[in-house]
Amino acid sequence: MSAAQGRLNDFVVKIATVNGTGSASANSLLLKAFFRMGIPVVGKNYFPSNIQGMPTWYEIRVTRDGYAARSGEVDIMVAMNAETYAQDIREIAPGGYLIYDSTWPRQQTLSRPDITVIGIPLAQMANDAFADARVRILMKNMAYVGALAALIDIDMNVIRALIEQMFAGKPKLIPANMQAIELGYNYAREHVACPLPLRVEAMDKTRGHIMIDGNTAAALGCVYAGATVGAWYPITPSTSLMDAFKSFCARMRTDKETGEKRYLIVQAEDELSSAGVVLGAGWAGARAFTTTSGPGISLMGELVGLAYYAEVPMVLFDIQRVGPSTGMPTRTQQSDIQICAYASHGDTRHVCLYPADPRECFDMAVAAFDLAERLQTPVFVVSDLDVGMNDWMVPDLTWDDSCRPDRGKVLSNADLEKITSFHRYLDVDGDGIPYRTLPGCHPKGVYFNRGAGHNKWGGRTELSDEYQDVMERLLVKWATAATLVPKPEVIAARSGAPWGILAVGSCDGACKEALHRLAEQGIHIDYMRVRAFPFSAEVEKFLADHERVFVVEQNRDAQMRGMLVNETSVEKAKLTSILHYNGMPMDHRQIVRTIEDAVAEEAAA
Repeated sequence: MSAAQGRLNDFVVKIATVNGTGSASANSLLLKAFFRMGIPVVGKNYFPSNIQGMPTWYEIRVTRDGYAARSGEVDIMVAMNAETYAQDIREIAPGGYLIYDSTWPRQQTLSRPDITVIGIPLAQMANDAFADARVRILMKNMAYVGALAALIDIDMNVIRALIEQMFAGKPKLIPANMQAIELGYNYAREHVACPLPLRVEAMDKTRGHIMIDGNTAAALGCVYAGATVGAWYPITPSTSLMDAFKSFCARMRTDKETGEKRYLIVQAEDELSSAGVVLGAGWAGARAFTTTSGPGISLMGELVGLAYYAEVPMVLFDIQRVGPSTGMPTRTQQSDIQICAYASHGDTRHVCLYPADPRECFDMAVAAFDLAERLQTPVFVVSDLDVGMNDWMVPDLTWDDSCRPDRGKVLSNADLEKITSFHRYLDVDGDGIPYRTLPGCHPKGVYFNRGAGHNKWGGRTELSDEYQDVMERLLVKWATAATLVPKPEVIAARSGAPWGILAVGSCDGACKEALHRLAEQGIHIDYMRVRAFPFSAEVEKFLADHERVFVVEQNRDAQMRGMLVNETSVEKAKLTSILHYNGMPMDHRQIVRTIEDAVAEEAAA
């Protein structure tokens, strides 16, 4: 259905601005207004890697059906950046609308016969109403909020309540912002037939949900998990996770009476050093973590290997971005899947958790610390920029107050009193996980923590059989890990469906929408989202139960497909890759087209 035919609570608004002009507040206000009206929304921010002056876009999908991915189309473009005007107009779907600042005449006003162009003198209205140059720029943004409110019928009472909340600490700013909004609103009402065929109407589908980004949710999960040490070197797009952790700790880990800070956050000189801080803190018994992105993972490899072989708990958050090398730091990808799984030299395998949205970022942050201590090993939470830095609507975060950290096999002084001797790398229980002690405990618990060859008694060795014994015991622990990691999510289309889709992380929203679109055509496909590595028995079963499996991931080299081939018994020919790697968040269209073509090919065979 084209935009011209009209749609209620089902369209995309994209705003093209310039980085550094203060548009973020206006865009956030729009997103929250839809949410407060009870309408499901998705917010995507496409921003440049420099500080100021480059084009930036913010995309809001109003989605009555609650889809979590991009739609892949733009119905209303607010073109505030003359430099990207030609590009922006090309993106608009047939029947859509272009809204632009008509303050200054243009030599050529680009248009298309299949869209409607609406000019609103936003800058002129702001210039006439406000004296300060910086204020004029900011209020021009608020004016387009008001214009959109009139054009698509956003409840002005909701906007007014949000402005009052936004500036509750600076109430003097409320009148000016409302004045700017009303300027845009009144102009649109007077000069354009309002509302447009695309409009919103209050629903009740956001109750029990929040708007949050994945990095903030993960930081909160670290606090609830009991993390007290964070070390990092700033890198986009992971820095905001540590920033949020610092903010939460300042509120929740600071003694209100004494001002004593019960946490430690270290900005190290580089990524390798930050990994060293986390490694030392984990050995000492603290729950510690680092945040980084692809380049940082590369640099941390040596100490990740030390943590694996010396068996020290360590949690790492990798917020993936586009590589290789510097790549595109402010675009999203899933190109670190294999480097996280096999980081460091030698034979290593690492536990990885793959959150699909901010709620899972919270839950998996907690799970990561429990797994790291229970398994005595590095655990990666492998997120990405789309999940980490964009605005998601997710169910309310919940917490069980009876939950207690799983510290794993840590011997206390009382435990050590009862045993004759302690050997750090001895597998007593047959699950591959030895017992450990913390520094400063009973003299019986003292051991030398070795990254060099060691035997099961904890002594240094270069004897082949002793080295091999330890390495094989680590494989037993790996098998145990497969029973402890989060199980995959499975959606069965119908009994005996011959084909399946397997995806990971932020591909989830696009895949679920694709399932719905395909089902409307009578194409029914089962779905599995892998949530962790090592792969559990459920992953093996899903692969075995289907004649063909489409593996959806956001990288060029089919990294997840490669791991499935290497780590399971699946026949390689069963797996068909659907790869998306241009840096933009994935939408459903490529998945649907690929499977439609496969169905047509099979029918013609």
